[in-house]
Amino acid sequence: MDSRLPLSLRAYRKLSAAATPLAGLIIRQRLKQGKEDASRAGERRGVSAAERPHGPLIWVHGASVGEVLAAAALIEELRARGFSVLLTSGTATSAAVVAKRFPRDVIHQFIPYDAPRFVARFLDHWRPDLALFIESDLWPNLILIAARRRVPMVLINGRMSPRSYPRWQRFSQTIGALLGRFDLCLAQSETDAARFAALGGRDVRMTGNLKLDVPAPPADQARLDRLLGVTRGREVIVAASTHPGEEEIVAAAHRRLAARVPSLLTVIVPRHPARGGAVAEAVGATGLKVALRSQERLPSATTDVYVADTMGELGLFYRLAPIVFMGGSLVPHGGQNPIEAVKLGAAIVHGPHVFNFAEVYHALDQAGGALPVADEAALVGQLDHLLRNPAARHQVLTAAEDVVVELGGALQRTLAALQPYLLQLRFESSARDA
Repeated sequence: MDSRLPLSLRAYRKLSAAATPLAGLIIRQRLKQGKEDASRAGERRGVSAAERPHGPLIWVHGASVGEVLAAAALIEELRARGFSVLLTSGTATSAAVVAKRFPRDVIHQFIPYDAPRFVARFLDHWRPDLALFIESDLWPNLILIAARRRVPMVLINGRMSPRSYPRWQRFSQTIGALLGRFDLCLAQSETDAARFAALGGRDVRMTGNLKLDVPAPPADQARLDRLLGVTRGREVIVAASTHPGEEEIVAAAHRRLAARVPSLLTVIVPRHPARGGAVAEAVGATGLKVALRSQERLPSATTDVYVADTMGELGLFYRLAPIVFMGGSLVPHGGQNPIEAVKLGAAIVHGPHVFNFAEVYHALDQAGGALPVADEAALVGQLDHLLRNPAARHQVLTAAEDVVVELGGALQRTLAALQPYLLQLRFESSARDA
């Protein structure tokens, strides 16, 4: 197989095999950084304490939280059809989300490091009958070895960002060799489909964005009631999934808005909760009074900014606030998914850098279902407009809800595309049992 691969992939396979002894060092370093679970470090070497379930096993892989949540409804449909599901991801935060929000019979494992020995060990143990890769987390050894073992592979919810596409064009043979191993490529948009096809994808189809069909995130009712109680009578804005550089802008916007709306409370939910302490320190340095949720504090009557640095509580804060600024968009990160906030009744404001969700934001902006801003001054202006005008908030939200309905349906289209594979698994399982 190696002799037919591009030189880049042959070199990668040799280097990754040679680097295998460094795995222990990498794991120890990541443990110090809080990026690994010590009790499950063996999974990075393909070693698992969990048993493979009997019968057909569908393996679903996503890089992190966003991809894992995008597959939630699809996984539920696969379970309802009687299939066992192995879900892999690469981050500790995604593992925590799976433990909190997925059924117990969904087996979660950390994806092994992409060394041939670890990948082979992983596949030897789990023997998946079908592999579904979410979006674009493409590890060469994982794909090449699975293909060699004739595991059917489908790329679902495929996305090729404007940043990634030119880079992959320069390495067209490399990406073509990987995409060519997939039996089917299901893309989020026509633009994504065209990019995957140009880069060597086989049987590329546009099925839409699964993130548009994701149900609204849950919230603990008792915790919500407590927050509603302590914020009663106050105007609340949420800055969701913020990234470095944005919290200072949000804090400055709060100071200007509070001069006009003295009861204002701003909730900042950092994309990475571990940054909570640093965010609170930076915001507090501006003279604002800050409370930190990870310290089990609730906002008081004098709290200006509440830093919600906990896992899995966005659903709680979306329910608390009628206005949400979507982070990752005032800095060139690419934006965050606005759909969950819309489904929970929030009017959306966002910055200019939304290339990770370009089609969604374009549709929202065109319909008046979201308000784009370029900088702090524009952010203050739009937030002030929404705070002062409940009718304007309602208009923005209604337009957004219509867009979400119009763009939905990716789940059913994805299931329809997967149906031949699911029927084949059933047939093979019945034949084995007979």
